[in-house]
Amino acid sequence: MHVPPPDDVTAGWWDATREHRYTLQTCGSCGHVQHPPRALCTACSSMVDLGLVEASGHGVVDTFTEVHRAPVPGAAVPYTIARIRLAEGPFVLSTLDGQDWRIGDPVRVGWLDLDDGRALPVFHR
Repeated sequence: MHVPPPDDVTAGWWDATREHRYTLQTCGSCGHVQHPPRALCTACSSMVDLGLVEASGHGVVDTFTEVHRAPVPGAAVPYTIARIRLAEGPFVLSTLDGQDWRIGDPVRVGWLDLDDGRALPVFHR
């Protein structure tokens, strides 16, 4: 599995995943909450006072698709990709653990540990 390396913008988010903490980026200028972390606020374009805050890790399935054809050799299929509306407001794309999903199902974050100590969020019931 290819996971991008941390950079100046995402390093704090990745560090939090090492402790299984789900964080969201917030703008101190306008209060906007966004994910993934970016170099600027997508609401007011501020490039200062961007920080990370703890998120509940709870959300609702907004839409999803089940993938049956491996995108790369060796990838396990089927798997489910979803757009999740987090309790804090932002939408995130992630994998859903399990089967028989419905739009509107409540979810909470779980973690898939990576070899380098980071973790990927995976949502489940």
